[in-house]
Amino acid sequence: MYIESKTINGRKYYYLVKDIRLGKQKKKFRTYLGKGDKSQKELASIKQEKADILLNKIHAYIKTKDYFYSLLSVETIKKLDQIKQDYKTQLARLYNKDDYYEWFITKFTYNSNAIEGSTLTEKETGLILFDGIVPKGKSLREIHESESHKKAFDFVLEYKKDIDLAFILELNKIILSNILPNDAGKIRKLQVYIRGANFVPPPAKEVRRRLNALLKWYDKNKRKYHPVIVASYVHTEFEEIHPFIDGNGRVGRLLLNFILMKKRLPPIDIKASRRLDYYESLDKAHQGNLRDFVKLVVNYLFEK
Repeated sequence: MYIESKTINGRKYYYLVKDIRLGKQKKKFRTYLGKGDKSQKELASIKQEKADILLNKIHAYIKTKDYFYSLLSVETIKKLDQIKQDYKTQLARLYNKDDYYEWFITKFTYNSNAIEGSTLTEKETGLILFDGIVPKGKSLREIHESESHKKAFDFVLEYKKDIDLAFILELNKIILSNILPNDAGKIRKLQVYIRGANFVPPPAKEVRRRLNALLKWYDKNKRKYHPVIVASYVHTEFEEIHPFIDGNGRVGRLLLNFILMKKRLPPIDIKASRRLDYYESLDKAHQGNLRDFVKLVVNYLFEK
């Protein structure tokens, strides 16, 4: 934002201005600050007062032009910016970052696997991941699911590039390598169905094309839209494509967190106990309404 002045009939008029690029076009938005001679200090004070008015004016305009811009209010965006800053401060002040890592990955692994049907408890998950203790009466598959999910999250944390097909395939390979080794990291060749879902994933012959289209959307829009919107769209579209025989939910939630963390927002842990809200918001997104899923992500971030 910057201050622009005009002289009309010998008198100065001041405006707060912000230039916005919408596609290939650039549009200038203004809000009136006052007239007459004003000091830099006075103008700075007025600018601070009028900034929200200008932002709301811009937001009201662009949300009529682009559906995605309507999904977050100016107030919500400001709160998310504060969450980003608070998260940065929190990490900087941690006495032991390993404690936070172990706390989050235990919860995230437990919930992400529980959503897919694992019977391990959160405590059992932590014992497997960090103490090497295998609980009695649990299947070898559930043990491998926990260990593989942690490996996949570690891979996400260490990955320095951006999302591409190789990254997605590698995540699935890590997730399935000890569970379905013949299918790990490979795009499905069969039709799949999702119990309870209101849609059928695309035929196998369409999967690669749909994945490539999603990656092109991401590359084109990752800087255009707020990261919460980008993460929400990528996750819901990925789940609709369902590109693998298994592991789609876990890979999708890792992708969601990768996008949030890449933009310095905290990762979220979608709770198995609230999976119905998660499923319902996914169903609505697959019907073309992303609003509830964006709200779900925002609410998890607000809980941080």
